[in-house]
Amino acid sequence: MATPPADPIRPDPLGADPIHKAASRAGRYRWAIVALLFMATVINYVDRQMIGVLKPTLSEDLGWTETDFANVIFFFQLAYAIGYIGFGRIVDVIGARFGYAIAFVIWQVAHIAHGGAYSVTQFAMARFGLGIGEAGNFPAGIKAVTEWFPAKERAFAIGVFNAGANVGAIITPLVVPMLTVAYGWRMAFVVTGVVSFIWLGFWLVMYRRPREHKRVSTGELAWIEQDPADPVQPIAWKKLVTVRETWAYALGKFFIDPIWWFFLFWLPGYLGTRYDLDLLSFGPPLVAIYLLSDVGSIAGGWFSSRLMARGRSVNYARKMTMLVCAFAVTPVFFAQSIDNLWLAVLVIGVATAAHQAFSANLYTLPSDLFPRAAVGSVVGIGGTVGAIGGMLMAKYAGYVLDSIGSYVPLFVVAGSAYFLALLAVHLLSPRLARVEVAQE
Repeated sequence: MATPPADPIRPDPLGADPIHKAASRAGRYRWAIVALLFMATVINYVDRQMIGVLKPTLSEDLGWTETDFANVIFFFQLAYAIGYIGFGRIVDVIGARFGYAIAFVIWQVAHIAHGGAYSVTQFAMARFGLGIGEAGNFPAGIKAVTEWFPAKERAFAIGVFNAGANVGAIITPLVVPMLTVAYGWRMAFVVTGVVSFIWLGFWLVMYRRPREHKRVSTGELAWIEQDPADPVQPIAWKKLVTVRETWAYALGKFFIDPIWWFFLFWLPGYLGTRYDLDLLSFGPPLVAIYLLSDVGSIAGGWFSSRLMARGRSVNYARKMTMLVCAFAVTPVFFAQSIDNLWLAVLVIGVATAAHQAFSANLYTLPSDLFPRAAVGSVVGIGGTVGAIGGMLMAKYAGYVLDSIGSYVPLFVVAGSAYFLALLAVHLLSPRLARVEVAQE
């Protein structure tokens, strides 16, 4: 008869660190959960970015001005602001499994509805529905990571699934133009929406909380639960909004989220106008930019986790990584003046990579600072504030491009935002000390 495995959390008689012994025997099912989150984020960003890739086609077909396009984006951001705070609360109350599923169904139905839109108003309505549903992606995803990973692995896990944003941004300019040329832009929305429902089946079958999952070994469960126990009951918003650390995260999102939206929605049009590219030819430059972004997303989480593994505090690791990223964005100030396409791609790609690395660390702050019962709500509050910033950026971009036709003011804002975000985080949470918030 085989000898049963030793208890992974019992102190080793030879003095070995029981946590490291647990890690060595722990399973890897939690990384299957990250793979699901990664794929959902890929789908999320394909659906989200299609309007940016199709902007020249839609503007020509439907007669849009820059302000029309900005207004469509504005209503997406408005819905995102509403949906983010709503789904932040929903996933804290009903959990990540069903909260994510509800969000996914809403955004896929709205995505498919784009194929039947004929006016700016109808497009804005479809984008509003998309914004409501897509807003659930990150609150549910971060909630899932909080349930499935100890604090020391969360930044890396979030960086991995957040890299799906860049993969989605890579796939979109490669696949969508071909679908559009072959079947038209309306069918492109329908086909991508219908195929994406495959993911929902895998999610509902595979996702449970770790203690409820038959595929999780004793060793892996011990590894996941190594941090001190948290309260499990939801915490009231009225208590969370009085805590400075909530606003440290929220203001960080307010400053950086609009920059990512700018890159996502306006970059295809910028490359087309500045370098005379069309629907099919701007694909490779966009792919290169978002490949760099993918590297940044994973590297940002890895770098701060590496600093922590070397004995640095959470405060030092997160903020030092974000400071490096803020400096890496600054060359984008000069993007408009670069005549060589591929040099511009490098400068913009480094900026988007730095954004993703900064974002991966910012996304970990709710789980660093708050008990698990509050993570979804804090993420929701931050996402809403970030979406409000995105609404302002959309209006500003439309006004600047229609009035002066130059991207220079937009790149100046992009190059400055990360220092402001880090300053807000540091002033409101100088030590990133864990918050004790009373339950409802």
